[in-house]
Amino acid sequence: MTASDAESLSVSELLALATPEQRDGFENLWLGYTETYGAPDLRAAIAATHSSQTAENVLCFSGASEGIYAANSVLLDKDSHAIMVTPNYQSHEELPLSLGEASAVPLDPNDNWSLDIDRVAAQIRPNTKLITINFPHNPTGAILSLDRYNALIELCRHHGIYILHDEIFNGLGPTGTQHLPFIADIYERGLSLGVTSKSYGLPGLRIGWITCQDTDLLSRMERFKHYLSICNSAPSERLALIAVENRDAILARNCDIVDENLTKWDAFFARHTDLFDWQRPQGSCMAFPRYLGPEGVDAFCADLVEQSGVLFLPSSIYRSGLNDTPTDRFRLGCGRKGLDEGIAALEAHIMKNSA
Repeated sequence: MTASDAESLSVSELLALATPEQRDGFENLWLGYTETYGAPDLRAAIAATHSSQTAENVLCFSGASEGIYAANSVLLDKDSHAIMVTPNYQSHEELPLSLGEASAVPLDPNDNWSLDIDRVAAQIRPNTKLITINFPHNPTGAILSLDRYNALIELCRHHGIYILHDEIFNGLGPTGTQHLPFIADIYERGLSLGVTSKSYGLPGLRIGWITCQDTDLLSRMERFKHYLSICNSAPSERLALIAVENRDAILARNCDIVDENLTKWDAFFARHTDLFDWQRPQGSCMAFPRYLGPEGVDAFCADLVEQSGVLFLPSSIYRSGLNDTPTDRFRLGCGRKGLDEGIAALEAHIMKNSA
């Protein structure tokens, strides 16, 4: 019930979307080493999802986490400083801290989880090399307004700072979601982090990528990758190519699931306003509601999974060592099928414990 990825496809379902040539390329694949940068046709397909990139602007990784690790390791050192938003995916904070100095700017829950650009500016130092953001945001589902996004880019351009934008939920969300432009398309020092895991719902492929106009930086990360995975799985690259070239169809299917599930969550929270403060996500397949019960969210989540087999992530999972983060929220998912059974178990748990 807390999953952050969309409903997955089987190999046969994905292959059903393939052209005859793509299916043949998968079934008769030579299982040797692949190219460290990633297969040229896969990189070209990823570049085509952008407005103005080519294959030379794309470097593939074994999942998004390897890309995060490579980008931080190449850009940062003991004399550098990085800034990130909170709450955050743990590696966006821990990796910069392990390499140099870091500070954080909290998203504001009273302003639709937006980012105060003036607070970011106040954190910039002469040695600030990198700012990391993530919209649609994990765990809140928030999307930064376009004017603030552009203001952040202009701020970083003025100081020569790179922006790593974790865009792994791009394209996923309820009907009407307005996604931000890929950072690599509009900023010369922007790194667009993508992956097949979240919006595509294909985490088993373990294919991620970074798109960037700075090909020298990509070359440095490519050399660093030689000390990590070296290259990607050849079968995964063939399947990822099918997924990326069928992006529109896969995202439409996954967004339909989000729409259906959010309607069910709306109804559930309307029945339990005494226990929860519900705010619909702007994008992605997750939300971060507030728990109002007297025992606190950690006890609620622990009892819920132990007694009734329903798993949510309490906000303590997203605690930061750099600033205060919410202590009364939990992450829920809305991207997978079968939600009715989970909501029924959740509702039964609430009724049993309120009797």
